[in-house]
Amino acid sequence: MGIVIIKYNAGNVFSVESAIKRLGADVIVTDDKDLIRKADKVIFPGVGEASSTMQHLRKTGFDEFIPNLVQPVLGICLGMQLMCHYSEEGNAECLNIFDVDVKRFQPQRHEDKVPHMGWNTLADVKSPLFDESIENQYVYFVHSFYVPLNEGTIATTDYILPFSAALNKDNFYATQFHPEKSGSVGERILQNFLKL
Repeated sequence: MGIVIIKYNAGNVFSVESAIKRLGADVIVTDDKDLIRKADKVIFPGVGEASSTMQHLRKTGFDEFIPNLVQPVLGICLGMQLMCHYSEEGNAECLNIFDVDVKRFQPQRHEDKVPHMGWNTLADVKSPLFDESIENQYVYFVHSFYVPLNEGTIATTDYILPFSAALNKDNFYATQFHPEKSGSVGERILQNFLKL
């Protein structure tokens, strides 16, 4: 039944919804677990703080619901970080879909600004989420925490150090950047997700 965006206490849902509508797909924003379970694809966006968001997900049962989804699921920004094992942001135990911990950026030089905010390139892209044309293309980031490189990494970006720009494990995909704010490149990535 089309695309569902999970509604929870993290912002940025509207811009993701608008981006999916621009691609001509049917999309609804809901916290109804039955509707989410029946969806063809699920998007788990997020802008916010990890520990308070995890408290909300535990209170609503989404902490156990999300890891058991079987259709393609796309986490965006905080959504990606919450899919990891643990986050240094508020010492949060997360959803443990990806067995890796989220770390805080530590500036090394005067010009290293945190949060990392702005356009950076993607490298080492793989998986059906990306095609070769996306290698070295610019996408938009806003984050103070990062996911280290790990066996689930399907794209990297270098800011202060190389980190995971995107992850994949089974039916779960995730991007640290915001495809909905990344122009035509972001649209191609969302389109690839919709085709999975």
